[in-house]
Amino acid sequence: MLELNKDVIFLILEELKNDRKSLYSCLLINKTWCEMTVPILWKIPGLNYLNYNNNKKIRLLNVILLHLSEESRNILKDQGIKFFTTTKYQRPFFNYINFWRSLNLHLIEEILNVSIEQSKILIVRNEILKLFINKNSKFIELYIPQKFNYQIHLISGVENCFSELEYLCCDANIDQNILRGLSKIIKSIKKLRFKDIMQYNDRNKNIGIISLIETQENLEDICFNCYSNVRDESYCVSLEESLIKKANSIQHLKLDWTPTTNILSYLVNLTCLDINLSLINFSLMKLPHYTNWNNLKNISLPVLEILRTQQVPSKILANLIENTNGYLTEISICYEGVDNKRLIQAIYENCPNLKYLKLSFINNDITELEKLLIKCKHLSGLVIIIFENEPDWDNLFKVLIKSSPINLFKFKFSSFKTLKLETLKFFFDNWKDRHPILLQTNSLYSLYSANTERQQQINNLVGTYKKKGIVKTYDVYWQIHTIEDFEWEKTF
Repeated sequence: MLELNKDVIFLILEELKNDRKSLYSCLLINKTWCEMTVPILWKIPGLNYLNYNNNKKIRLLNVILLHLSEESRNILKDQGIKFFTTTKYQRPFFNYINFWRSLNLHLIEEILNVSIEQSKILIVRNEILKLFINKNSKFIELYIPQKFNYQIHLISGVENCFSELEYLCCDANIDQNILRGLSKIIKSIKKLRFKDIMQYNDRNKNIGIISLIETQENLEDICFNCYSNVRDESYCVSLEESLIKKANSIQHLKLDWTPTTNILSYLVNLTCLDINLSLINFSLMKLPHYTNWNNLKNISLPVLEILRTQQVPSKILANLIENTNGYLTEISICYEGVDNKRLIQAIYENCPNLKYLKLSFINNDITELEKLLIKCKHLSGLVIIIFENEPDWDNLFKVLIKSSPINLFKFKFSSFKTLKLETLKFFFDNWKDRHPILLQTNSLYSLYSANTERQQQINNLVGTYKKKGIVKTYDVYWQIHTIEDFEWEKTF
């Protein structure tokens, strides 16, 4: 067999880095392939650990334990914890721990909870964390789980271990002393994710978060996921003021609350803005009606490329889009029961490079949609959510057939009623000689009625047009909020 140069093998493995099944096959070719494949497979271990059963978690723990030093094994042995029943102990051929670049402490907690007695978890955790966090380790990603209170910033060697960290994801309700401690060590984070933001009337409740934000030298991407119904303005203000100090570097921002300061006027380099009020809106029954939108008025985001919002009024969004410079390529907007005429006009007049659009829709919007299809010639994906008891599918599909740009072939439709068979058939019949359609549909009516007979009829119809090459893929999502807006490539 002809042996490939290592540089060539490396290029092949780089192409396969997201295809773990193929990477496993590469392990078996020969020693060279194996040695080059193992570091890639172990770079992010437990990638889909949420789907792991207990046996998988236990096997992963056993691999980790094989790397413990003799000192750590003796400490566990002295505490009556015996993992190794033979007198002869041999480490694995590979030092798998050294390949890890993503330290997921949630994963560590999971495997400990299913494998170790509760009374002994603390002892075992101490030794495992020393195995990962030391002067010889380098991580670029760190995940910290909910209610985590282990003072990892005090472990010897932590400065070197996290000196090149670029991504940190954690629950915001962890011990703030941990985040404050990490802020003194880590300066290189580019992406920050905070989950379960709780809005307390106490600045000390987020002092660690603020410290971590303010000490980063090149913070580009930050996300706050808020699951609290409490609307404490001072808590939000303190977080937003910390972001203002990083205004020159921040390019991506996600908030789950309405901005309480004029923070957006400072973020002139923002390329992605995501404001999601859906959970708060659900909990407080139409909260946006009472929300002060002054801090979103007359905002200019000159280099904005991606805009995603839920429950932000269309008038506010129209103003925002009008104050961009034509770089928007993705717009995702969900707001129930609103006439979007001005919003759609703002899109087709200011977004010539638009590729993906998600829009809440009523029948009166169809005329403006046609103008958008004509002007936005680069559009390739369209998601429409119709909040009407009687959607005008016939007229909508006539417009799509007549005016869709040549690049548009990815569609997702959501409504309270299932699409009519005749309407779908009309759509497919008139889509000849164009790019095969990628289509997803969902219906809340179908969710409650479980009309499997109607769905089977749709499946049969789609099957016919698949054979003709008019439809490439068809799928059904049964819950409106589970649809991934622009993930066709992954979904299909």
